[in-house]
Amino acid sequence: MTTLPDGFFATTRWTLVMNAGESGGAALGELCSAYWFPVYAYVRRRGHTKEDAEDLTQGFFASLLARGDIAGLRRENGKFRAFLLAAMKHFLANEYDRSQRVKRGGGAPHLPLDWQQADLRFRLADETALTPDAAYDREWATALLERVLTLLANEAGDAERFALLKPYLSLDREAIPYATVAKAMNLDEGAIRVAVHRLRKRYRALLREEIARTLAGPDLVEEELGALMSAFG
Repeated sequence: MTTLPDGFFATTRWTLVMNAGESGGAALGELCSAYWFPVYAYVRRRGHTKEDAEDLTQGFFASLLARGDIAGLRRENGKFRAFLLAAMKHFLANEYDRSQRVKRGGGAPHLPLDWQQADLRFRLADETALTPDAAYDREWATALLERVLTLLANEAGDAERFALLKPYLSLDREAIPYATVAKAMNLDEGAIRVAVHRLRKRYRALLREEIARTLAGPDLVEEELGALMSAFG
């Protein structure tokens, strides 16, 4: 089990968000930028059209970012994932008048969101049997893993090397023999085993760290990790 450094939770993004202030606002923006797609997909699954979902999602985040201080809102058991879904449900419940919606490109703070890519991802998702809430959890877990892989790739630096080793994060050596990758990288199998071991270890550490940044305390990491992994079950 990876141990988080002492004092880590004193500076997590969610803790900063709940404390608000200037750094809290920046932390909120960073979290929203990382995890906006599950919210958009949730709105689509609630029956809204692509165009309305775009307006509602942008309006929701614009309102959240403009408000800044959200310390008075429920922490949803200390989980940013749960807070964001509950906040969007509240936003939708009060979004009766289309003329009051915060439009894209308006004066309020907004996130630069890739709507074309979002629509493609939504249409490719095979989650028709899931409830909107269950699909939201799966989308969140997917976004989390994608973010961790991006962080890992940035750390690795060598894109070609990372591309060759990345499959071992989800596959074992029987699926891709070490000898095959060793030949491609002009290394011996022992070196590949060591590289894969280190990559997996760092991946697990980054995964736990990223989860931790969306929680209010260290006691929630295992619970959240289990919940997110079960979303693929």
